[in-house]
Amino acid sequence: MPRPTKGDQHVRGLLGNIAVTAILRAKMFVAADLFPICPVEKQSDKYVVYDSGDFLRDEAEERAPATESAGGGYDIDTSPYYLCRKYSYHHDVDDESRANADIPLNPDRTGVKFVSQKMLIKRERMVLGNFVKAGIWTSERTGVGSGPGANQFLKWSVSGSKPVKDVDTWRNNIEELTGESPNVLMLAPDVVTALKDNSDITSRIQYTERGIITPDILASLFEIEKVVVPRAIYNVAPKGATKSMQRIVAGKALLCYANKEPSTEESSAGYTFAWKGFYGASKLGTRIKKFRMEPLSADRIEGDLAIDPKIVAPDMGLLAASVV
Repeated sequence: MPRPTKGDQHVRGLLGNIAVTAILRAKMFVAADLFPICPVEKQSDKYVVYDSGDFLRDEAEERAPATESAGGGYDIDTSPYYLCRKYSYHHDVDDESRANADIPLNPDRTGVKFVSQKMLIKRERMVLGNFVKAGIWTSERTGVGSGPGANQFLKWSVSGSKPVKDVDTWRNNIEELTGESPNVLMLAPDVVTALKDNSDITSRIQYTERGIITPDILASLFEIEKVVVPRAIYNVAPKGATKSMQRIVAGKALLCYANKEPSTEESSAGYTFAWKGFYGASKLGTRIKKFRMEPLSADRIEGDLAIDPKIVAPDMGLLAASVV
């Protein structure tokens, strides 16, 4: 479909209170909810990783009179670094289209939403693409249709599966590796759909007030502080081809510990470093600006995104694939 022209902006008899767009609601995106956002002044820099084994070792010893106490130290790794590469996209609003636009068409406002949508999709795909994939977490589990073996579990869409027990087992696994109890559970939308029909879940909520399975109810059942469901979609087809929509995440679950705020001395499975240091950027590493393109007789609406989602403690997360 071609871009709206000045003729498209003026439609005879257009209803003044109806316009259909493809703007996804912000609540569909979870990139800002999965791991803490760490605003940084520099585009690239190093960060410190503490050796958790040093903190969890039992080394205090009985002390005799007039003797020194047992002592020691901890190791740190200063080699890890982040690099917030900048991603950008723009949309031009020409003078003719603006002058000829009928209510409810507002090319400038729609242009801002259009560019903002591009930034949201890019951030969501970057964050989930970095955190929800195989080979990066210390612990991984795979769902199977029957007879689960080592590092496997019965798919939650299969009769007789035990999601609550599975998550409890995974929690114990992370606790035994790190000393931290996971507090965030990401569930893909199709996983949530399967849980709504899973007898292990439905039997536990049948006497609740409404018997409706929500993220809050699931968080309570799984004894997790927060359940996040990434519902955003995107079009995988190139411009001009038939649109082809798909979920950014499907069939997976991620159990992890995420610190509530960025901290140099508190553990977290991951952080999203966001470069706020470039002019006009927010603490999310984003910027939307509008400026004149006189040779085009148009105003340009341009969006920038500069982030780097990083796993900093792979022991603190467990990825489950083929959950349904």
